[in-house]
Formats: sequence, structure tokens, C-alpha cells
Amino acid sequence: MASIRDICLYILRKYPHKDELSNARLTKMIYLSDWLNSIKHGKQITDIEWFYDNYGPFVWDVFNEIAQNDDLFSIEATYNLYGGEKKLVTLKKKETPEISESEKEIIDKVIEKTKSMYWNDFIKLVYSTYPILSSEKYTHLNLIDKAKEYKKQKQLKGEQSASRAKINPNRWDKTQGL
Repeated sequence: MASIRDICLYILRKYPHKDELSNARLTKMIYLSDWLNSIKHGKQITDIEWFYDNYGPFVWDVFNEIAQNDDLFSIEATYNLYGGEKKLVTLKKKETPEISESEKEIIDKVIEKTKSMYWNDFIKLVYSTYPILSSEKYTHLNLIDKAKEYKKQKQLKGEQSASRAKINPNRWDKTQGL
């Protein structure tokens, strides 16, 4: 399991649009990485206990980790296109993150899928994930249990439509946008 610090470091180094990496986007990219890893490998990449609040899956863990590592990360208060405040996260220095190849693969898929999305499309993707669709607001999201539920439902639907189409388990599921 990678540290939040190293995952932030990896995303900040790899994400092509540095001016888009607000705390909110970075946090939700980590959520998507945890969710995808839970589906594919039965475990999260991080040890974050996700919470579903007004802003979708959100926790302060990411922001706090960035703030505690102010020698490595910078937080700049700026504004989004709608005039709302956003906290832009940038790297102060280059450092090599300590994460596994399988974790890099998952994060790279999230980056590849989301790098061309404007904020509204990105948020639609986040809100379309099974943990959000199947949970009530103001509850904790157990991504591992939700991944098991999701795979079970997907399997049942797959059995019903097996005669119509083959399912490729190595691609991102279209219903999840992942």
C-alpha cells in the first residue's frame, strides 16, 4: 500500500495539465484510483477511509498530507473558471515516489481517462461510480465491499447477457466510466 504522499507525488509528476490539479481534483483522482484498484485487486491503493459528503467522495487526508509536506508540495489559493476558490497543488522539487508497478498502472489508467476531461465531465465520472450511486450521503464508503457488490451485480448482468456480448474484464467498465 502506497502512502498518500507518494501517490500525490506520482500524480503531480505524471498529470499533463498542472494548472488543473486542485486539491479537489487530486483527491478525487486518488478516490478513482482506490476504486479501480478495489475492483481489480480487491484492495485500495491507500488506507484512506472515504466519506461521501456534499462534494462526493471527500476526505481531508490528502490536503493534510500535502500541507504537512510543505518542503515538497505547494498550495496556492487561486480561482476556477466560475470564480470559485480552488487550492492548486504543485511540486516544489522532484522526488521519486515509492509505489509499486501495479499501483502505477492503476493511477496511469485514471490519469489517461481523466486528463482530457473538464471539471464537469470529471465530476460526472466520479459521481457515476458504484460506491456513490449505491450509498447515501454522509456515510463512509467501504470501497472493498462496494467492489465485491459491484462485481457480483456485474456478473449477474453478464450471465443474463452472455449470449449477446462478451465482456472483457481487462477494460474499464463503461457503466463506471472507468
